[in-house]
Amino acid sequence: MNGSTGRRLGGSGRVRAASAALCLFAGALTATAAGASPAAALTPPVSITADDLTTWQTNGIVWSMAATDGVVYAGGTFSTIRPPEAAAGTSEEPAVNFAAFDAATGAPTGCSLSFTQSSGTATVRALALSPDGGTLYAGGQFGAVNGVGVSNIAAVDTATCTPRQDFKISVSATVRALDVTAETVYLAGDFNSVGGQTRNKFAAVTTGADLLPWRADADEVARAVQVTPDGRHVALGGDFFTVNGTTSHALAVVDATTGALVRSYPGFIPNTSTVQDLTTDATGLYTANEGTGGGVFDGRIAIDLDDYQQRWRDTCLGATQAVLVHSGVLYSGSHAHDCASMGGFADQPRKHLLAQSVDDPTLLPWFPDTNDGIGEPVGPRVMAQTDKGGHHYLWVGGEFTTVNGAGQQGLTRFADGPDTGSPWVPNVSLSTVTPGRIDVNWQTSFDTDDGELTYRIYKDGASTPVHTVTGYSLFWDRPQQTWTDTDVAVGETHSYRITASDGTNTSAKSPPQSATVAASTQGYPARVLSDGASLYWRYDEGTSTFAADTTGGLNNGFLRNAPAYQQTPAAIAGDSTAIGFDGASEYAYSNKRHPQPIRFSVETWIKTTTTRGGKIIGFGNLSMQNSTRFDKHVYMANDGRLVFGVYSGGRRTVTTAGAFNDGNWHHVVATQGTGGMRLYVDGQLRASNLLYSGNENYPGYWRVGGDNLTNWANRPTSNFFAGQIDETAVYPTALSASQVSAHYALRTGE
Repeated sequence: MNGSTGRRLGGSGRVRAASAALCLFAGALTATAAGASPAAALTPPVSITADDLTTWQTNGIVWSMAATDGVVYAGGTFSTIRPPEAAAGTSEEPAVNFAAFDAATGAPTGCSLSFTQSSGTATVRALALSPDGGTLYAGGQFGAVNGVGVSNIAAVDTATCTPRQDFKISVSATVRALDVTAETVYLAGDFNSVGGQTRNKFAAVTTGADLLPWRADADEVARAVQVTPDGRHVALGGDFFTVNGTTSHALAVVDATTGALVRSYPGFIPNTSTVQDLTTDATGLYTANEGTGGGVFDGRIAIDLDDYQQRWRDTCLGATQAVLVHSGVLYSGSHAHDCASMGGFADQPRKHLLAQSVDDPTLLPWFPDTNDGIGEPVGPRVMAQTDKGGHHYLWVGGEFTTVNGAGQQGLTRFADGPDTGSPWVPNVSLSTVTPGRIDVNWQTSFDTDDGELTYRIYKDGASTPVHTVTGYSLFWDRPQQTWTDTDVAVGETHSYRITASDGTNTSAKSPPQSATVAASTQGYPARVLSDGASLYWRYDEGTSTFAADTTGGLNNGFLRNAPAYQQTPAAIAGDSTAIGFDGASEYAYSNKRHPQPIRFSVETWIKTTTTRGGKIIGFGNLSMQNSTRFDKHVYMANDGRLVFGVYSGGRRTVTTAGAFNDGNWHHVVATQGTGGMRLYVDGQLRASNLLYSGNENYPGYWRVGGDNLTNWANRPTSNFFAGQIDETAVYPTALSASQVSAHYALRTGE
């Protein structure tokens, strides 16, 4: 166990109901009337803020921590510590692979120990405290503590911060994990001998350093050891495939007195994956898993202690290194990058700190973050917790060199309050498609430790909101909300600003957005909506990071890498502006992840002179990077011809005869249904294939402006489109030729 016995505290509360409620409305919206109860500062069951506190730093990797009574002990591979915000190499104090800190201030306590060896690099890989907190046990690869000879394991008197002379036993190789009861110290690591006797990877000694007959021999490296709360059993984790000769890969449970196997787990964890850490609460055992290669399991598993059966497992990809339970929440350190398989975020840059209910694997709204850092690199390596001064503190150690975007190496900490981080400022867009009203649209915001936020709409500079509503959002799922103002008259111009609040902290007001109330219906957008568009981006925002969905649904678009707003003239009369893409990295993707669209139409307007081509619109399985599965797309070849392609037993394409990179606006519609594939430009059918009515089956996102085009016919030089785009719509049906021509005819606004 890479931490202290304190990691078992506070986990007895079961929060099944709260977690189930979160699952039900994750990604959904909850509306309330003005004056209704605001969001809470933290979304239960999360009780730790995501705001990092000032903490001293190390100049290397923190591998292990233990904590009790307001003191946090850290071990690893480092030689100095330095104050918060100090740059590497400045204001450093010696700390040879070990340091102790005040949990409430983040500053050193003065307890100084030096873990060294005669040759090579010493490291402290494991720390664990005796139940009474009087002795700190350390394991790793070292030959001396403060110059006193030891052999990869040592005991320290915490009252005096001195090595215990009466605790000495030889361990033949690195100790990677420890757990301690009042009488016994359990070891896990690389060793094959302890006290001169054979012990393969796991061993147990008395608190007086006498080797016990307990045997739990494993064939490969041991990385975690955890005594169950009742003291009867010991959970084992690591790389192994057998324990005491019985097949049980990466995880096993043995008797605490004899080491006899109590529960084996053959085939439970893939052979490509290992267990890096274990922790418990009153009812559960929790695993941190790491995999290498294909078919890996990188997530976390919850196991019921009463029968050692699985309670749940998540399937996030990105190895988990550390787990810790506090108040019914399992906090974890990992480098998760793809949780789409369990309803979380799709493959994207790594997230390093996550939270889940002990009863449900759904990701909770708690997203502080680190970087990967040095070493392998993987980011966080270990967690510990303790209380002091009426506050609870969660400490994280590892390889990272930044926390929440600011420089901070090796260590960071979080507390149960105060919550000081404000939600992001909302992105706002106005729509006047329907006469006599203004639709106020906004993209729900993001707060690192609260999913449910309260939004207040301010009209015409007033200090009192005209509307208040709550909505649930996560960083990857920020659905659009809409409020319609009918207290307006034709010809009037009104402005709107919106704030987001977590109940304690409130964002700044969004920049004012203004619109004039229309006297008549706009022909083009009205026809798009009446023909059943399920996504409709008009790109009339002034400045923001989203494209509002005029259908009033949740299909707003995320804009990546700052496409150019307010491009004029727009594609159709009466429209405000278009949007410009640079042909290098800019694109938009839908907030919603969609199942395969069996029948569909995509419609947009384009204006370009590019000779490098690029994808205009398509369907792909990823949002934050180029997709690995991609079809249902329209792209431009280098010569300006347009290509519509789907994957149906192979890559099937139709291509226009003429080029459309002449610098004029062109209306592009691609449809697929029972009648096959059809590609229309400027209201006319330009290419078709009636044979193929199917496409590739995978969930994905609608993307505009760029995505992968590898191996497609007439592949252009660029995956990304350089030019202007306007009035993008997606339909769940194949538009007819008459509908397409009617849309094109409305370009004059009549």
